[in-house]
Amino acid sequence: MPGVALKTLTKRYGDLAAVEGLSLDVAPGELVSLLGPSGCGKTTTLRLVAGFLQPEAGEIWVGERCLSSPASVVPPERRRMAMIFQSYALWPHMTVAQNVAYGLRFKSGITRVDRDRRVAEMLRVVQLAGYEPRYPGELSGGQQQRVAVARALVVEPEILLLDEPLSNLDANLREEMRFEIRRLHEAFGITTLYVTHDQAEAMVISDRVAVLNRGRVEQVGTAEDLFRRPRTRFVAEFIGRTNLIDAVTAEPGIAACGSLRLRVASRDAAIAAPIVVSIRPHEIELLAAGRTAPAGANVLAGTVQRTSYLGDAVDYQVQVSGTQVVLRVTSAPPVRVAAGDSVTLIVAPEACVPLAGGDGGPTRAAG
Repeated sequence: MPGVALKTLTKRYGDLAAVEGLSLDVAPGELVSLLGPSGCGKTTTLRLVAGFLQPEAGEIWVGERCLSSPASVVPPERRRMAMIFQSYALWPHMTVAQNVAYGLRFKSGITRVDRDRRVAEMLRVVQLAGYEPRYPGELSGGQQQRVAVARALVVEPEILLLDEPLSNLDANLREEMRFEIRRLHEAFGITTLYVTHDQAEAMVISDRVAVLNRGRVEQVGTAEDLFRRPRTRFVAEFIGRTNLIDAVTAEPGIAACGSLRLRVASRDAAIAAPIVVSIRPHEIELLAAGRTAPAGANVLAGTVQRTSYLGDAVDYQVQVSGTQVVLRVTSAPPVRVAAGDSVTLIVAPEACVPLAGGDGGPTRAAG
């Protein structure tokens, strides 16, 4: 199973660069999600890989084959890829079996008996055995999605491309299908690019996630890497919720924002360099009465501005004393303090992640 290499891809529409200098390596058998907000270039990147678009610059390689460059593009039907679309793209006048078998009609050397056997086996794999005679209009959204997956897998592609395939499903079914797609990937091991704007979806399904912003890859890593060790303000905000504090490096390992001083997880930033400190709400602890803060921890006095009960968690907004900084704190129920109460917060230095290049955005609590 070959891997995919995207080398400084650029695709423009007039003066707008939908993709600009994008590079990404996908290892053989790896599932990588392209994650980002609308307009970040993730679907354009997928269409470039599929051969539907030609790049103005850069190359796309699959194994030892260069499939796309400014000079030439191998057409989609010769790229040994399969694509699953957001709309499923099932033929409404064909049965489930006919839809799944459609791609096999273009593969030489496959007899009708072999085709029927492969269709039946693939429908069993996606848990639709017995649905062969039904039509798409007789299926639920989740069942239609499984038919689309079966149709893509039955042709045994080298590369599988998925363009927001779960966005049309309701929340419960979408969650179920995340695990189903992951199960199928582990069963078949096909090199896969998966486009989504849903961070939870990307984190569940992927081996690695590439976060895209303005046509470029902002950061690539495992879900844990991106959540615990974001490199930029954009990644910290987009992956989960976080508190962001614009600060400067007062001394090695110390960030300052006015009178607020924080021990942070890195000592690499130059003195007086602007940085952004990211602190996840669940990493901030309310100091219980009678308890002593751990040695080396950041200890902050503050006043509760708002308390929100969310069922499985309680959110507090706490203004740090002597500053304009408001931190969002998340803890398990029950509600322990009310608006107006004075509190003490504990934050481990390891939870204060400095992000390179303070970009002038506002210091704010997690939204």
